[in-house]
Amino acid sequence: MSLRVRLALIPFAAVLLSVQVRAQSQLAGSGGNGLHMMNTDLTVLEAQDVRKDLPCSVTPVKPLLGFDLRFHAGYEVNVPLKELSGTENKLTIIFRVTADSHKDDAMYFVQHVHVPSIEEEARGDATLGGAFDLGEGNYHVDWLMRDRSERVCSFYWDSEATLPAKDKQIALEMAPGAVRRSQEEQFIEDPPVERAPSTGTPLNIKVLVNFAPQNFDSPALRPMDTVALISILRRISREPQFGKFSLVAFNIQEQRVLYRQSSSERIDFPALGLALQSVKLGTVDMKRLAQKHGDTDFLTDLIKKEMSAEDHPDALVFAGPKIMLDAAVPQDTLTPIANDVDYPVFYMNYNLNPNAAPWKDSISRAVKVFRGTEYTISRPRDLWFSVTEMVSRIVKSRHSHVALPVGGN
Repeated sequence: MSLRVRLALIPFAAVLLSVQVRAQSQLAGSGGNGLHMMNTDLTVLEAQDVRKDLPCSVTPVKPLLGFDLRFHAGYEVNVPLKELSGTENKLTIIFRVTADSHKDDAMYFVQHVHVPSIEEEARGDATLGGAFDLGEGNYHVDWLMRDRSERVCSFYWDSEATLPAKDKQIALEMAPGAVRRSQEEQFIEDPPVERAPSTGTPLNIKVLVNFAPQNFDSPALRPMDTVALISILRRISREPQFGKFSLVAFNIQEQRVLYRQSSSERIDFPALGLALQSVKLGTVDMKRLAQKHGDTDFLTDLIKKEMSAEDHPDALVFAGPKIMLDAAVPQDTLTPIANDVDYPVFYMNYNLNPNAAPWKDSISRAVKVFRGTEYTISRPRDLWFSVTEMVSRIVKSRHSHVALPVGGN
């Protein structure tokens, strides 16, 4: 028997705030001053002694850069179920994260875990885990957990979040030494972006995203499948050179457009998140089964429609995992459209294991007809460098078109 719980950590001070002001989800203390902690808890954190009154084993999770360009760190703790046996119990986890560069401004977190009744002869472990986000830097973590009987387990460790020398130019989403709660919700609204001043029309970008699992045969679209795709969209939406966004979210397995947004000043992530809830990959539509190459027809029609539209973007970007269809998109259908396309086309292929499937997929072949550029996104650095290059190409293309004399080459 085992019990596994993933904790949604919240800052310690935020728990003490009233409901009316809970929007202040982040509040840093100064060495614990002003935080209404139990003296015994603060004493344990300050003592730096590893305690096992409540038997447990703590394994720190090393900071790892995510596609959202934040370092994600945390811990896992195992507690023997027999130590939690009996009537209902409650575990309280408190820890603080202190940046070496801001030792007088630690961030405190707390989580309460309700433990149901557990049989005395229960075997196995309860596994708990927590996560938090970091900027680049060195950190110290002081951690404790206590149960209702005031038994304590405590642990302490150091963490280093650093970019390799070759990636130092990557602009991370968090400042050095910053500590934040992990963003559990993928589809929160982006804060306003200060756009680059422009004397002309802002760059208009159209993005077509196939929201599908990494494994084409997977029966569900999981958060791990969407996190990189959402990060790609956020990276594009936060680019100061871009001012207008059109978005088409689709799913090739279901052969339908899930969400559409046209020429807006921002991407509506909450609305996109609601739309993605309708994806049901395990449901088979009999009408689709009757179509011999329905998925190819759907993709062909979608490309034709979006690239023949009158909105005329400054660039069109495909994004998504590989699509390996039985029948290829007919190139002779796309060639007449390609002859009229005068803006750059890109494909951001999200592929966690490119060596497992090195061949071109259906979108790759379609993008080639439009003389497009393909990027393979396997790691966070791929996302940053590909978008940086893509933006440069789009700006250059736009300037070349503006520089052309009217009616001439």
